[in-house]
Amino acid sequence: MRLTALLVAALTWLAPLPALAQEAAAIVAENRDMIEKPSRQTIGPVISAIAVSGDPMADDILSAWADKRLVIRKSDDAMFLAAPEGDGFALTDLDGSTAGNAAKGDFTELKPNAGVRGLIETALVQFTLSDPDPARRTAALTSIARDPTPEALEPLRASLATEEDPALKAQKERLERFLTLRFDPDPAARVTAIESLAGDISLDTRGALNPLVATTRAAFAGDPAGNVARTLAVGRDLTEAEAYDLLVAANLAPARLTLEEQRAALAANIVDGFVGGIPVAELNMQAARDRAYTALEAAGTVPSAATDDEAKAALAAHRFFEVFVEPDATVTTAATATLASIDRKVAAMQAADLGLDALSLAAIYFLAAIGLAITFGVMGVINMAHGEFITIGAYTGFVVQLYVPDYTLSILIALPLAFAVTFAAGVAMERLVIRHLYKRPLETLLATFGISIALQQILKNVFGTQARPLTAPGWLDGALTFNDVVSISYIRIAIFVLALIFLGFFLYLMKRTRLGLEVRAVTQNPAMAASMGINPDRINMLTFGLGSGIAGIAGVAIGLYAKVTSEMGADYIVQSFMTVVVGGVGNVWGTLAGSTMIGSLQKVIEFLNPSNTLAAQTYMILFIILFIQFRPRGIIALRGRAAGD
Repeated sequence: MRLTALLVAALTWLAPLPALAQEAAAIVAENRDMIEKPSRQTIGPVISAIAVSGDPMADDILSAWADKRLVIRKSDDAMFLAAPEGDGFALTDLDGSTAGNAAKGDFTELKPNAGVRGLIETALVQFTLSDPDPARRTAALTSIARDPTPEALEPLRASLATEEDPALKAQKERLERFLTLRFDPDPAARVTAIESLAGDISLDTRGALNPLVATTRAAFAGDPAGNVARTLAVGRDLTEAEAYDLLVAANLAPARLTLEEQRAALAANIVDGFVGGIPVAELNMQAARDRAYTALEAAGTVPSAATDDEAKAALAAHRFFEVFVEPDATVTTAATATLASIDRKVAAMQAADLGLDALSLAAIYFLAAIGLAITFGVMGVINMAHGEFITIGAYTGFVVQLYVPDYTLSILIALPLAFAVTFAAGVAMERLVIRHLYKRPLETLLATFGISIALQQILKNVFGTQARPLTAPGWLDGALTFNDVVSISYIRIAIFVLALIFLGFFLYLMKRTRLGLEVRAVTQNPAMAASMGINPDRINMLTFGLGSGIAGIAGVAIGLYAKVTSEMGADYIVQSFMTVVVGGVGNVWGTLAGSTMIGSLQKVIEFLNPSNTLAAQTYMILFIILFIQFRPRGIIALRGRAAGD
């Protein structure tokens, strides 16, 4: 008895399957003409019906149709699924049973166009959402995201329970929320999906929510219909012309009558010296012309059109509103609140991104200015050729890469080599020119400016006028991305780290070494330092060479993301001097503070005025001039007997 019961239960469970298997075949048979000659505009419902039929053969039928493997036998118009086998086809009936082999010439292949294939592929997505192959599931999600439809929502939800890949499951859940807020018939489900996206600042989230709060302007004779966003006042929120255009578009008023049309109509309807019962002699006033045209309208002589008085009366008789395109108020309320929370978070992220940009720019200015700060602070020399030492360092890196193709190794070689080259150039310049001009700042400025021009021309003659590439290693490509708003390139991170290394190096040099002690002594009181056995001339030479060497290293770092040309250093000399002056002459902490202030100020001004970088530079210089008026010794003033010199 128990065995009999089990057999009956099994037969009962299996009995519906043949009928189910015939479902897709029946749909194909009913729509045979449309399938043989499909049109993208009409075939969509047929494809959807096959896809949602529940027939196990639906996937095979649609796939065969998309792949041009749905064939018709010429002898009896029977339809089969075909698979190439040798010189012919291996045939399968639409119910899944095998139908033998036949020659290709006996069949006509159905070849849907690209538009129909796109509809088929969209319908097939639901079958691949639970495919064992993760690549096919990923492709299905991409297809749904690219062309979302209401039909994809339920298959997507059904596939969530069986998804074992955490990353794919997260993608499916996110896409399910997007489809829910757009297509779910239950407003409560849409609101829940919308609220779950609060604080999500990704572009696709904002792209999904923005259509829900889209509005259109509309005119109404009485109470407004639909989901009203706000009331519009004529003259404040929209002009009279815009308001009347809304009335015309809603068929609530006739089109406006232009003066030219009115004159032409009145002139064409003069009868015995009268127009619409008004003497021609009285038509010198606009009010009379309007009355005459209204009389012609009443007589059916001219088409209906609104005069000025009629237009004003129509505007006064109607009300104007902004109406949400989305009809459900609970949905728009939730979308508005969610977008407001996203906007607040985006503003915070933009501030963080601006802060990262400011820090990276400050690191660049710090590297460019730190050598100048030490030189200027110790020697009081205004070195206008400091920018050219930056350029020489960048060109040194370029030359190294010509002989060392490994970019990582070439950068490791270029950094100390650039220091050595520019250190030697700085020492030579100090010995040949600068030491003869101490205590003569104007002559020093003019001399170093002339050297700057000469070095630029020499670099042009050697390397040409074209920008030269200084390629960063592959591991510095790309950017560290935190979200859709905040990111920073790896090159700038490397420059920031390099700036920190040099900050530590200078602190150690100035605080823990004999050279640093002597430099600080000469900086604070050269005469007293000389009386204690320190040679100021030697300290000046080493300091100038050290500052020039640091400029060379800065040139290599800056050249990794900026164009390397003979004028490259000129782009940084002004900012370098501003950094030194604002921070405090001769103080490494002052240079750090000055570079942070200059970098932050420049980024803030550029953010407020992104279309005019020249104005940003001008505002920054004006701010610095005002700053110096109140704090002439900089942020961190030099201490000592010579501080006021």
